[in-house]
Amino acid sequence: MVKAILLFAVGLVFLIKGGDWFVDGATGIARRFHLPELLIGATVVSIGTTLPEVMVSTTAALQGSSSIAYGNAIGSVICNTSLIAAITVAVKPGPVDRKALRTPVIFFFLAAVFYAGIAYTTGFFSRTAGILLLVGFVVYMVITVLQMKGSPNPPAEEKEEKERPVWLNLVLLVVGAALIAVGANLLVDNGTYIARELGVPETVIALTFVALGTSLPELVTAITSLAKGHGALSLGNVIGANLFNLVLVSGMAITVTPFQVPEGVQILGHNASLVMDIPVMFTVMLLLTVPAIIKGKLSRWQGVTLLCIYAVFCGAQFILPMLG
Repeated sequence: MVKAILLFAVGLVFLIKGGDWFVDGATGIARRFHLPELLIGATVVSIGTTLPEVMVSTTAALQGSSSIAYGNAIGSVICNTSLIAAITVAVKPGPVDRKALRTPVIFFFLAAVFYAGIAYTTGFFSRTAGILLLVGFVVYMVITVLQMKGSPNPPAEEKEEKERPVWLNLVLLVVGAALIAVGANLLVDNGTYIARELGVPETVIALTFVALGTSLPELVTAITSLAKGHGALSLGNVIGANLFNLVLVSGMAITVTPFQVPEGVQILGHNASLVMDIPVMFTVMLLLTVPAIIKGKLSRWQGVTLLCIYAVFCGAQFILPMLG
């Protein structure tokens, strides 16, 4: 058990550092081709920071651990919203760009309704559903790029980073991707083993530890930005990451290996995922986005409320199996 916990921790470190290096390498190569900073951030970096979730869910699906593939996507959305965004909003609330929120918010809720619709009706995520989710990801990226082309370029940074040589960027890209792949394997294998040894359902591990682990890069970024006095985390980035968790992370896992909604913990004779997890995902996203779109600003009460919801959600994940 101790060995499994250590390897689980090593997997987390590999995922975080691998994601960091992958993004650095990809960004450096993109800059070499003189792509706009905004475009790099919204495409290369966003996809790069979602790679840990993609690798963990796809690896889990390939190994037959559908509960981890399923739980990681929903758990990451809940974690990103009610922990990562919540911390930044609670510490330093501020104004948001309502116009910039429209596209990611609309796409997120369309994807979430599609995802939940399948879970509540057939309960089976077919390869067709996975491909449709991936198509949604491509459409979103195309629309985002087209919107950015029509937007004025932001003022250039006063202090520009020293440009790395191409070979170093390629090394960072390859090593980063390799670390993510190895880290994902360690996380899934040992997370599954720990869950079985403790008698905790795999879905619970996926919704809590795995989801938090794969969201750590975003958490570190959020805390770092606060420490440097850059204000609240961009709401658009959080919503974008949540959208990617549904259309890219789930889309890849389902396309590789279609699966049924896992039958795990029960609440009053019903699947806990349908009674609690999916409703919580919708609730926290509505709580974060609706007031922001209406008022054009984030308030401290939103952050505090979201943190309370996350604490109760995580507690419930471990208490419910004991009651069952």
